[in-house]
Amino acid sequence: MRLTLKDDPAMVELELLGNLVADYDEEHYPVGTPTLIEVIKLRMYEMGLSQAGLAKLLGVSPSRICDYLSGKSEPTLKIGRKISQKLNISPAIVLGV
Repeated sequence: MRLTLKDDPAMVELELLGNLVADYDEEHYPVGTPTLIEVIKLRMYEMGLSQAGLAKLLGVSPSRICDYLSGKSEPTLKIGRKISQKLNISPAIVLGV
């Protein structure tokens, strides 16, 4: 008689322990949905863009980028579309849905 992985007691124990760890992690260290600001900063880092470089890419002033990144103002729909397209950020994140 040949045992399968599902019949192996060690594998059953490993799966149960893995599920316990995953449940604990989700309860005590949840990872939320990133904000638009966090995603923009990550993309800027990945693309090697400064605030001035991002401003040029999006066709807005550097001070406007500063306002977006500090949370003082939100991008317009037109700029949001450019952010989504030029930085390859999901429209759902840009729209906050």
